[in-house]
Amino acid sequence: MKIVLVGPAYPIRGGNALFVAHLYESLSATNNVQVISFSRLYPEFLFPGVRQTDISSVAIKKHPAVHIIDCLNPFTWWKAARLAASMNPDMLVFTWWNPFFGFIVRTIASSFKRRAKKPVVIIAENIISHESRWIDVFLTKIALQTADRFLVLSIIVEEGIKKLYPRIKVFRSSLPIYDCYQNPVHLTQEQAQQQLGLEGKKVLLFFGYIRQYKGLMNIIEALPLIRKQISNAHLLVVGEFYDHPQPYLDTIKQLELGNNITIINEYVANEAVHLYFTAANLAVLPYNEATQSGILSIAYGFAKPVVITDVGGLAELVDEGKTGFIVPPHDIPKLADTVIRYFKENLEQAFSQNIEVKRQENSFNKIRVIFEEIESNLKSKRSIEH
Repeated sequence: MKIVLVGPAYPIRGGNALFVAHLYESLSATNNVQVISFSRLYPEFLFPGVRQTDISSVAIKKHPAVHIIDCLNPFTWWKAARLAASMNPDMLVFTWWNPFFGFIVRTIASSFKRRAKKPVVIIAENIISHESRWIDVFLTKIALQTADRFLVLSIIVEEGIKKLYPRIKVFRSSLPIYDCYQNPVHLTQEQAQQQLGLEGKKVLLFFGYIRQYKGLMNIIEALPLIRKQISNAHLLVVGEFYDHPQPYLDTIKQLELGNNITIINEYVANEAVHLYFTAANLAVLPYNEATQSGILSIAYGFAKPVVITDVGGLAELVDEGKTGFIVPPHDIPKLADTVIRYFKENLEQAFSQNIEVKRQENSFNKIRVIFEEIESNLKSKRSIEH
């Protein structure tokens, strides 16, 4: 099968590019896969971070890609459509995660379908963004209307897609478990904590960029309750602030937690990710809303137990009481009690062993089979129509 995949690719940074890399690696083992990517993903005035490209000295699953789509230049969108059509693929596949790309996806998909007369498959991470407005709904719909088939990564998105497009077949997989950040220089947990100046601490790791929907404030406010019973609990916050950091810093000061929280406000290079996850005793994802999370996949890649909130599709990947705990969103006392229980019952080793088993069962391992099913379904429909 010949597949053209449209999405962000290295050296663009972030979880979406990481997903494309894993998808390329898996599909290209048995298929001819070409990637068309972006020369500019976001305009600078809309991007809240410091830089959009990966500063890592080590590329994760680097793969070939043509970087021609400029988000601000519609001529490059048509160019991408012409290039995709000239490759004569069996299908054109988009990754979808943000309404900002609505016009881009619609332009490329519509032009491709006119030229190539081939189907479009959209891999939907979510239906609308986590901080949606009316314009988000409009942009999402004009993009998703071009799909002949959908592939989703969570049950909640599957249900949403089926409500919007009940006549279009939806296939489901899951995010891969990102076990690609392991370092050839093995560190023990004690060594990693020592490097970070956290010796003897029970380290709670909040990892990834900070926005309000990620719920960092929840775990900050829970920490005094946790420390009443786990006196050496320490919160390690690692990620670039996309929100203004001052409200978080003010809360830390008000709660007198300055000595109990370490903040590393930066995008983490690939080669440094292992240090923070190895040092952690527990990863916390206290999100206010979400669909799924690449951070959860990274935590599992290091066999790290998690405490998550029951929002979106997050809970689909957590086996309650086996690989982590699921708590209600916005419930600070419950969040604190759950973290306390985890440490009081010494569950780290048992949960880590369960995660190792879960890694082998990850449904993304079957992604090639799912694409074969999509191709077969599309062929069946075409044969019926003719």
